[in-house]
This record gives sequence, structure tokens and C-alpha cells, in this order.
Amino acid sequence: MFPVPHSTLLMTDQSLLSKMKTVHLSLESLRTELQSLQYGFSCDDSTSNPEKEEIFKRNEQSIELGLGEVQLLIALISHLKSIDIERQKLRIQVKRLCEESSWLRDELQISQEQLLNSELKVVQLEEEKKQMEYAASIKKYDDFLEGEEFSEKFGDDPAFDLFPEDETAERRLSKTTPTPSQNYADYEVSARLRTIHNLAIDYASKGKYEVAVPLCRQVLEDLQSQHGREHPDVATMLSILAMVYRDQNNYKEAIKLMNDALEIWVRCLGECHPSVAAALNNLAVLYGKTGRYKDAEPLCKRALAIRENVLGGYHPDVAKQLNNLALLCQNQGKHADVEVYSRKALEIFESQLGADDPNTIKTKCNLAACCLKLRKYQEAEQLLRDVLVRTQDKEFEDVSNGGSKPTNEDNASYAKTGAWHETSAVHSPTVRSVLKHMATLYQKLGNFEVATKLKNGQFKSKQDILAVVDSN
Repeated sequence: MFPVPHSTLLMTDQSLLSKMKTVHLSLESLRTELQSLQYGFSCDDSTSNPEKEEIFKRNEQSIELGLGEVQLLIALISHLKSIDIERQKLRIQVKRLCEESSWLRDELQISQEQLLNSELKVVQLEEEKKQMEYAASIKKYDDFLEGEEFSEKFGDDPAFDLFPEDETAERRLSKTTPTPSQNYADYEVSARLRTIHNLAIDYASKGKYEVAVPLCRQVLEDLQSQHGREHPDVATMLSILAMVYRDQNNYKEAIKLMNDALEIWVRCLGECHPSVAAALNNLAVLYGKTGRYKDAEPLCKRALAIRENVLGGYHPDVAKQLNNLALLCQNQGKHADVEVYSRKALEIFESQLGADDPNTIKTKCNLAACCLKLRKYQEAEQLLRDVLVRTQDKEFEDVSNGGSKPTNEDNASYAKTGAWHETSAVHSPTVRSVLKHMATLYQKLGNFEVATKLKNGQFKSKQDILAVVDSN
């Protein structure tokens, strides 16, 4: 059946109501006429006729019944009409509510987009601020190790440079490196991806992985639908997502994503692009975190070769890559290789950044620790003394004068005895590392008195340490 239009139904109701009123009037007239006949009949006949009276009575009852049914139908039609009017009002209200709900959803979506854009803009402004500060000062390089240089475990990424600072060198290389298929020679990471990287890493550092991962996944899907799978931006986004999974200690997924990013970068940018070097280095770090040092070492060597080809043999980024390689070799017990890489890194840092740069001091401390392993005690002693002499006085802190006490990790004796060790006066990781290596050195040389003093002495300045060493 086809639906009857509402206007047709309304006209039908009106027509039916009009007919019912006509029938009601006719029945009223018929009842009046019947009453007149009954009255005339009663006046003319002298004797009563039961049959006629019965007929009049039945007719009168039928007319009354008809009148009652017509009145009921009229009332029912009027009621249905009022219900239809109310239904129309409700439909109008529902339509208005649906429009308001749709408008509110649109407003909510706009507000959410504005919030996300505001967060991205804040991060972008912070990034621009950092770039301005960088342009106004000498280029500084991140510390390539946290705490003790040669630990038994592979440390955090020493040279993570997903977005290389030396973009001039990147552009210079891209002009000379042929690309396999598409023309991405002038490819640079966009400001949008830099902002998303900083925002995702910020969320991850705060433990908000339920926000960081969907954000990266959504941007990755948008980039893939926009550019296809084989595009450098897709590789960049894969590497950002890999870093988020790395912060979650989900190394399996991080390694898979970084391998995918590396393959895309190689196909799009060629074998010798800085982004390829960054991906190789980051993949080596992930392998190192899972104890796969043998798999990580060749990747780190490939990254080193690319950096040397791009930046030259005496660039600080090359030295940072050498330190990564030295750390990998240290975890494999290849102390001779550690010495070679550390000496080269130290030479670069001293020539490019100066003897007092933190990178130079840390590398020298690493080399001293390596010399201890190789039993080159005289050279190790000289290196440690140089580190101590060049250490800033502010790296010493007297706990008794309000300095902060180290944590359990800073002082092993606290974990064993529950009491603060006297060496808690030394707050700098560099100085603590020097004291540890010096104590080990003099213990190996048989000078246990000096070794004990270095382990247990409370030093407020580097002069105090040198006085203990020189007194013997």
C-alpha cells in the first residue's frame, strides 16, 4: 500500500465529520417527525393499539441509538483530530531537537579541533623558541649518555636525531645523492610533523600513551591516504610512533615500525641520506635495548659511514655516533674497539667544541674507563685527573650545607646499610664516576689507602680529591 499524504487524511476527516453532522441532523428531524406521528396517532384513535405503539417504540429506540452512535463518531473524529494536531507539534519539536543536536555536535567537533590545534600551536611555538635560542647561541649537543658511561645495559639513544639540526648539510647531501624512484631530493621534515613529534613525545613522557598512540596512528593513516605508503612523511611518522612504543618498552613493535621506516627512507631518499642514518642509529639503539648488540653494531657502522660522508670526518655528530658504536662494543667486551672509537670521538670533540665542553669531558671519562679495562693504568690516571681538573666547581655540593642527598642508585652503600655514605657530598654524576674509576685504579695499583679514601671521603671540591691523590 502507498502511504496516504497527511493533507489527504486531514481532508478525509473533515469530510467525514461534515457527513456525520448531516446524519445527526437527519436523525434529529426523523425523531421529531416520529414524535409528531405518534402524537397524531394517539389523538385520532380512541382505543389503544399495542402493535402500533410497539412499532413507534422500536423506531424511536433505533433513532436514539443512531443519534448516540453518530455523536460518538463525531466525538471520536474530533479526538483523533486533536491527537493529529498534537502529533504534528511533537514532530516539529523532534525536528527542532534533532537540528539542535546536530548543531551541538558540530560545535563540539569544532571545539575539539580548536583544542588540538591550540596544543599543536603551543608545541610549535615552543619549538620556534628553541630554534631562536639556538640561532642566538653556539650550537650545543645533547649529552650522549646518562649517568655512568659504560654500564652493563645499553643506555638511552645517545644521538637520536630524527630531525637533524644540521639541515644545511642535509640539503647539501640531497643534491648529490640520486633517489631511486621519485624526486624527494629536497625533502625536509615539515613543521607539522615536527610539532606532532614533540606533542606525541610529550604525551609519552607523561605516560599518556592512550593519547599519544591514537594521535600518531590517525596522522599516519591520513598521510598514507594522502601520499600512499611510499613517502618520506609516512616514514617519519612511523619512526615517531616507534619512539612512542619505545617509551612504553614495547621494543618488538618499535623495531618493526623503525624497520618499515628505514625501508621507505632508503627507497625514497637513497642509501646515503641523513634520515637513513638517523633511522639506522635509532634501530641500533632499539636492538641494544633488547640485548641484540651484534645486530646493532653493523647498523651503527652504516650510520657512521653516512654521517662521515655527509658531514665530514670531524663533525660533532660523527663523534656522537662514534660514542654509540663504542658503547655497543663495550657491551660486547670489545675493549680494543672501544678505545679506537672513543679516541676518535675525543679528538673530534676537543677540536670542534673545546676541552671544557661536557661532551669532551664525558668522552674522556669513557676513555679512561676503557684504559682501566685494558690495564693502561698510567694513561687512565692522567685522563681522570684531566676530567677532574676541568670539572666545574658547581658540580660539587656539600650536603651538610643544604645540598640534596643522592638516591639509592647514586649510592650503592645506602641500599645495603640503610645509612647515608660519606660520599653523598658529591652530587655530580661526572665526579662520582671519576671517584669510582679512580678508586678502582688505585686498588688495582695496590694503593688501598688512597682507594679507600676515594670511596669513603667527603669531598667539597675537586682540590680536596686532588690533595688525597697527590698526598700519596
